[in-house]
Amino acid sequence: MMKGKQLSSALDRLHPPEWVYSTYESRLLAEMDRERLPHHVAVLADGNRRWARMNAPGEPLIAGYRAGAGKLLDFIGWCDEVGIQVVTLWVLSIDNLSRDEGSELEELLGVIEQLVVDLAASGRFAVQAVGDMRLLPDTMAERLEQVKQQTHDRPGLLVNVAIAYGGRHELRDAVRSLLSAEAAKGTDLAELATSLEIDQIAEHLYTKGQPDPDLIIRTSGEQRLSGFLMWQSAHSEFYFCEALWPDFRRVDFLRALRSFTQRERRFGH
Repeated sequence: MMKGKQLSSALDRLHPPEWVYSTYESRLLAEMDRERLPHHVAVLADGNRRWARMNAPGEPLIAGYRAGAGKLLDFIGWCDEVGIQVVTLWVLSIDNLSRDEGSELEELLGVIEQLVVDLAASGRFAVQAVGDMRLLPDTMAERLEQVKQQTHDRPGLLVNVAIAYGGRHELRDAVRSLLSAEAAKGTDLAELATSLEIDQIAEHLYTKGQPDPDLIIRTSGEQRLSGFLMWQSAHSEFYFCEALWPDFRRVDFLRALRSFTQRERRFGH
């Protein structure tokens, strides 16, 4: 009988009909230890541009981002289905924000804003943007804040959408916020330098009050974090997938979960 890895490799090579994948997905779910599933999953949805060049030649690269946004909506549904509590999606880095210019950036921001609106319109999820909102157009930043306020008290899955996000920027902003809060209390800087604890910094991160990510997924074959959730990922497990993000399938997600549940987490020990 074919082992799990042999079966998955064979399926990928043969491109079988959907019902075969559906059967395989059911098998993955049945074999998975639900008690060991991650509480917080983060994803670097990488490869949208490359997907557009390969699958939509002659079309603007924004076609890849639209396909990627559709996949993100699917991904949130998959996470909700298995009971994930928090999902963080990195959709736009500060580096990309400063590197892109003109109409392509405007279109990309429009795709991202629509993604957030669609997630909120589902009525099922709490949705918030995390990142440096000061770098976004004022109207977009205001719309994102409205979505956060409108959805914050919804039970169930919390979706963080990382926009204008950079790990170093997050740490800088956390330190700035901490210093400002301590100054308002009259804390002496020298005193703070000797008394500062790790938890105090964590309370000023973009994801304050949330569990750290248990599992971080990156697509497109890149095997690095690029500064994503630098502080929060200290004890995270990583899963790297060759698929470009718009090609990421439910079966790929289930394989990532299976890999996670089979690992022995040591938390730095």
